[in-house]
Amino acid sequence: MKSRLMNAGASGFLAIAAMLIPGFTTHLWAQELPANDYPTVARADYVYACMAVNGQTRPMLEKCSCSIDEIANILPYAQYEEAETLISVGLKGGENVAWTHAPEFQEKVKNLRRAQVEGELRCF
Repeated sequence: MKSRLMNAGASGFLAIAAMLIPGFTTHLWAQELPANDYPTVARADYVYACMAVNGQTRPMLEKCSCSIDEIANILPYAQYEEAETLISVGLKGGENVAWTHAPEFQEKVKNLRRAQVEGELRCF
């Protein structure tokens, strides 16, 4: 009887040990995120700004959330972040930010603007 209990305990221990092998637990619980999955704070920041401009109502929350989801479907997060940074830096004005007006940087901003327009068309 004692031998059976020890065997049951040992096999339970081995099952737990197998799950703790690096990679095994990652495969079980972690899911790989798509390349364009935006961090929650980036989505929340967009929705907050959208609602500040368009109204702080439940229907507007849904429209703004839909809009950032559409942008995320169109533009990978790295490109979104780069364009948002260029816009933010460009708002400071002056000679120190003249480089943000270079054609290659403006194209990145245009890509974000196109994605925003698509989000507005689909969600508003």
